[in-house]
Amino acid sequence: MLNLLVLALPLLVSLVRMAPAPGQALERAGIVGGKEAPGHKWPWQVSLRCLDQYWKHFCGGSLIHPQWVLTAAHCFGPEKADPLYIRVQLGEQHLYYQDRLLLVSRIIVHPNYYDAVNGADIALLELEDPVNLSSHVQPVTLPPASETFPKGTRCWVTGWGDVHSGWPLPPPYPLKQVRVPIVENSECDMQYHLGLSTGDNIPIVRDDMLCAGSEGHDSCQGDSGGPLVCRVNGTWLQAGVVSWGEGCALPNRPGIYTRVTHYLDWIHQCVPRES
Repeated sequence: MLNLLVLALPLLVSLVRMAPAPGQALERAGIVGGKEAPGHKWPWQVSLRCLDQYWKHFCGGSLIHPQWVLTAAHCFGPEKADPLYIRVQLGEQHLYYQDRLLLVSRIIVHPNYYDAVNGADIALLELEDPVNLSSHVQPVTLPPASETFPKGTRCWVTGWGDVHSGWPLPPPYPLKQVRVPIVENSECDMQYHLGLSTGDNIPIVRDDMLCAGSEGHDSCQGDSGGPLVCRVNGTWLQAGVVSWGEGCALPNRPGIYTRVTHYLDWIHQCVPRES
C-alpha cells in the first residue's frame, strides 16, 4: 500500500503486517459470534454478485432508496468496475436459493477513496430500475448529521461472510447477525496502536471511521460493504459500512466501519431525496 504522505508510511507498513495473507487486504465483513438472522428482519440487506462462473456473492450492501444501494468502495477493484458484470440481490435469507438478480446502471466510488485504511471507503450503486418495496424489501434510514452513536451503543452487523477467519459460511448460506457495541474512536485508535511501532501521533482510526465489536463478536472476511445499524428512538439507523480491521473478533481489534454521517452530503448529492 503506497501513500503520498511520508508520515503515513510507518502506519501502512505496520498495517500490511496485520493482513492475514499477502494480497488479502484488510477489508472485511461477515459475522463471528452471531447467529442466523430471523427471516426478513433486515429488509434492506443486499447481496452483491459478480460474474465468476456464476453470479457469486462478493460483498454486502444496504438499500437506502428504491433505486440506490450503499456499500464499500473497496468492493470494486478493476475486475469489478463494470456494472455489466455486477448484480444486486434483495430480500434473500439464504444465498443462491431464490435469486432474482437486479441490473446495475452505475457504480459511484467516492472520489477520495484510495484504500480502506486511508478512509472514504464508501460507494453507491444505482439500480437500472427502482425496486418494489414490500415487507421484505425496505430501505434503511440514514442517520441525521448530528447523530454520534456514543460508546456502548448496541448495534447489529449482518452478512453472509466467514464465521471465523478463513472459515467460510457453510450451506445453506443463511444471513447472519451479531450484536456489537460501539467503541469510541480514541479508544479504538489506542487499541490498534497496541503491538505496533506506529507512533501514537499517527492516527489509525480516522474521523470518517467508526469502531464496533468486542472479542468474539465481530465482522469478518467475506461480506464487506454490509450495514452496521443501531436502533435510536425506535428507528433503525445505518451508522456504518463494513470496511476493514485486523483479523476477526480479536482482542483490542474492533471492526472498523465507514462512518455514514461523515458522507451524508456526498450521498445526498448522488441520491435523490424521496418526495
